[in-house]
Amino acid sequence: MYNEENYLQLSGIQHFAFCRRQWALIHIEQQWEENFRTADGRIMHEKAHDSGFHEKRGDVVISRAMQISSAELGVSGECDVVEFHRSKDGVSLFGLEGTYNVVPVEYKRGQPKVDDCDRLQLCVQALCLEEMLCCDIPQAFLYYGETHRRIAVELDAELRTRAVEMLKEMHKLYERQHTPKVKRTKSCNACSLKDICLPVLNKERSAAAYISETLNEDS
Repeated sequence: MYNEENYLQLSGIQHFAFCRRQWALIHIEQQWEENFRTADGRIMHEKAHDSGFHEKRGDVVISRAMQISSAELGVSGECDVVEFHRSKDGVSLFGLEGTYNVVPVEYKRGQPKVDDCDRLQLCVQALCLEEMLCCDIPQAFLYYGETHRRIAVELDAELRTRAVEMLKEMHKLYERQHTPKVKRTKSCNACSLKDICLPVLNKERSAAAYISETLNEDS
């Protein structure tokens, strides 16, 4: 079990799955640079994150910007949307009559990705909800802004294991305050941190070391 002061940001697992160095630059070195993709995604999430908003549609209760966490995984964050579907096989929820199945929905800009970054982030959200609400969540959904469609994500054992192992690796790197070396790929060109990471020039040093060395040369 982790103490709250050691919790990592849940959103970081998407960065970590995309690029371990990008995650470390953002979450360890506290560096960030926005581009069109990140700005568009931020605006989309702001629309979804109407904190405290609850809506009932028939047998479905919708909650936005729900705060979640897991002491076992050492992570905390927000769910864009959590739907509670009334079901005789569900769990009891405070303030609601009957029992409900829990279904997290994560909003993303653009189109579905070829990698598993989004699926892994969604899986961690489900793991947090399972721990908090003592329930089982076999399936969740990703909603993409460009296609305006939901995609069902089966939260199978393989995906869950990958998510848990990634979080363990993230904790180890964070405890060491270690930024991995660059591993240049085609994805570097679309990364909002490429001018900070300097993947071409900075293959052997951390971004912090490069910046420190540059400042010393200027002085």
